[in-house]
Amino acid sequence: MPEIAPGSGVSGPSRLEGVRRIVAVSSAKGGVGKSTVAANLAVALATLGHRVGLADVDIYGPSIPILFGVSELPHPDAETRLIDPVESCGVRLMSMGFFLDDQAPVVWRGPMAMSATKQFLRGVAWGELDYLIVDLPPGTGDIPLTLAQEIPLDGGIVVTTPQDVALADVTRGAAMFRRVSTPILGVVVNMAGYQCPNCGTKDDLFGIHTAEEISRTIGAPVLAQFPLDVRVRETGDAGKPITAADPGHPVSRAYMALARAVEEAVGGVRADLYGAEPVAVDRDDAAAVARISWSDGVVTEYSYAGLRGWCPCAVCQGHASQASFVEADEPRLTGDERVGRYAIRLRWADGHDTGIYSYRWLREIADYGECRPTSATL
Repeated sequence: MPEIAPGSGVSGPSRLEGVRRIVAVSSAKGGVGKSTVAANLAVALATLGHRVGLADVDIYGPSIPILFGVSELPHPDAETRLIDPVESCGVRLMSMGFFLDDQAPVVWRGPMAMSATKQFLRGVAWGELDYLIVDLPPGTGDIPLTLAQEIPLDGGIVVTTPQDVALADVTRGAAMFRRVSTPILGVVVNMAGYQCPNCGTKDDLFGIHTAEEISRTIGAPVLAQFPLDVRVRETGDAGKPITAADPGHPVSRAYMALARAVEEAVGGVRADLYGAEPVAVDRDDAAAVARISWSDGVVTEYSYAGLRGWCPCAVCQGHASQASFVEADEPRLTGDERVGRYAIRLRWADGHDTGIYSYRWLREIADYGECRPTSATL
């Protein structure tokens, strides 16, 4: 049997040390109350007895310092060089807002925002946590992608309003989670009507969509619906989420129900929600063949030439809508690393390392003629 390259297991982003569960809160559209939901969910989970952290990676529009009334500046630990989070309402907090004054804009290009996102994840002394809630910025750009690539997420929560425009955007956000193999735990519908405290009349200011309609549109269950309530705004502006400021309020009780639903949804996530994942990547340089062993028991084999030729990166494929095979001169695979829970980045001897092969793409090209080994297999 040909000699297999040593140390060829799948490497990649590890879980945050001491953090059991990581849940991202996304909206894809601004103005739907995503940060309010993230803050109150974190407090509700802490009230249930969990150790909770909240990472505000909305780099350009951080809201968490205001919602928790925190102006304290975090400091790095002299020994570990990690930043100690600030604690409020039983939740450990980290946000770009702690490092800015009220008028300072964050005028950064994508790479700087991506670097800050990594710092707020791995550069913080989170300690032992049962849940780390990550408050994402609107949209589906660099920061959400960096999060998905940097750490294995246990699930995502999608926040929307009943408005048609919001649902259209949020559907794209849900598609982003699926694209990076992150299970969608459920949907939170915010601003679902306003009830007059005097006469009791309910007005559906943002339209009417039933939970069944929203669930069907986004493809995930509705975990909670929250009305427009002036008390939520008042407590948030005062620097204390309503779940902490007024635990007996109906909205606070609804957030406690949401926290229990998240507990159940995260606990119910199984590996089959992610699909098959690579267990190991083995390389045989003598035969110029790579073999991937998958979690579902399947083993796929690829010639180096075929694997390199079907590289999906923009350098190899340009911006064509259909992938094409690119010839390479005697390619040799030298390494691999896991990208989130959805892809593998391959490194080649000539320095090419921009190819991020999704698991789905790797399973597909295994049947392509160019990928079939023509010499001895592993």
